[in-house]
Amino acid sequence: MVHVIGGGLAGSEAAWQTAELGVDVVVHEMRPVRKTAVHQTDGLAELVCSNSFRGDTLDNAVGLLKEEMRQLGSLVMRAADRARVPAGAALAVDRHAFSRLVTEEVASHRRITVAREEIQRVPGMDSGWSPVIIATGPLTSDALSADIQCIVGAEHLAFYDAISPIVLADSIDMSKVFRASRWDRNVWQAPAGTDAHPPAPGGDYLNCPFTKDEYSAFYDALVAAESATVRDFDAVTFFEGCLPIEVMAHRGRDTLRFGPMKPVGLTDPRTGRYPYAVVQLRQDTLAGDHFSLVGFQTQIKWGDQARVLRMIPGLEHAEFVRFGMVHRNTYICGPKVLAPTWQTRFRDDLFFAGQVSGVEGYVESAASGLLAGRNAAALALGHAPRALPRTTAMGALAHYVSHADPAHYQPSNITHGIMEPLPDAPRDKARRRALIAARALDDLREWMGEAALSGR
Repeated sequence: MVHVIGGGLAGSEAAWQTAELGVDVVVHEMRPVRKTAVHQTDGLAELVCSNSFRGDTLDNAVGLLKEEMRQLGSLVMRAADRARVPAGAALAVDRHAFSRLVTEEVASHRRITVAREEIQRVPGMDSGWSPVIIATGPLTSDALSADIQCIVGAEHLAFYDAISPIVLADSIDMSKVFRASRWDRNVWQAPAGTDAHPPAPGGDYLNCPFTKDEYSAFYDALVAAESATVRDFDAVTFFEGCLPIEVMAHRGRDTLRFGPMKPVGLTDPRTGRYPYAVVQLRQDTLAGDHFSLVGFQTQIKWGDQARVLRMIPGLEHAEFVRFGMVHRNTYICGPKVLAPTWQTRFRDDLFFAGQVSGVEGYVESAASGLLAGRNAAALALGHAPRALPRTTAMGALAHYVSHADPAHYQPSNITHGIMEPLPDAPRDKARRRALIAARALDDLREWMGEAALSGR
């Protein structure tokens, strides 16, 4: 039997993969027995930050990672595809529908038991729990976090993530915004078997355009706003891919205009030109009644948030379903602790998966859980765990986590830069990425065939 500690994206995927390979699983999830600062439900795989799984085409690395997971029967990807909402060339989901689908699938699987309890210590070799997958996510409880630190030593690190606000659709002034996807990239299709509302004509995003004067006033208010006090902020480190908007703003007056507020690819139909700056709103629910502010994670105090964010054109009377907030993200130094199979180097039957293992991003977390689950099942069945080739996105991610420079380690999203380079790669970027994707899927199919022949 395999024990999975944590019922987030990685834990749910790990449990599903293990069970599908014929091994019994117990998922130990501490909610609702012990709550966290940011979770709002007791559902499995609850998304607490963005509702976006990022790009969903094979010309980007995370799109390739998704396709590899689909090929391997990923529960997370199946649920995400069914809970899809309009998001241009990205995959975004109704977070409540997504969590409900994952929870129902995991809870109803005949080989999976869900135990609602807090695990405060890493089960030892003498506990009778083997194999064990720790997939407790960025909000690992203090007790378990301390025990993990005792096991892995000073390599146990932490940084802070910030969460974007969500507004009620009916409170958006539609006369001041326009619909468009950047560069007109609209690929959304209604998920099968749902009553999802299709996007209105024009594009998948609502865009709030700024004039130069409006941007200047907004910027001044933003940098003057008071940030919330976060406990344990002795040495605050934010993940570069998820910086609060006010942190970015303090780097320079135009930083936001080249980041989350960049106007390129978004022509305002009323002027025929790009705005000076723009804030994009992405549909957050299948019903289209909630929208999240894209890339607008923040740690500003809620009173100031309401005041500053209502300076965004179209949001003057916005009603906030959720304000932005900050949460701790705990992770280990993978290169000193993990093998590319997601096993620990010091104990073969102990795995780490998800953000606590040192990856960043929803898809990356689920992907690590997928391979950890398959390898834990292999171990339980008396087989040797196997790593994926580095030519695949999943294999490249595992290689990065286990082989990066430990002295300067920071969690990473999947990128083409960490994948094995093509020999004699063409100069054309589109052609190069197409060849990388084709090679990855070919090598994945070969790996899956070898696994099938060996009974794994």
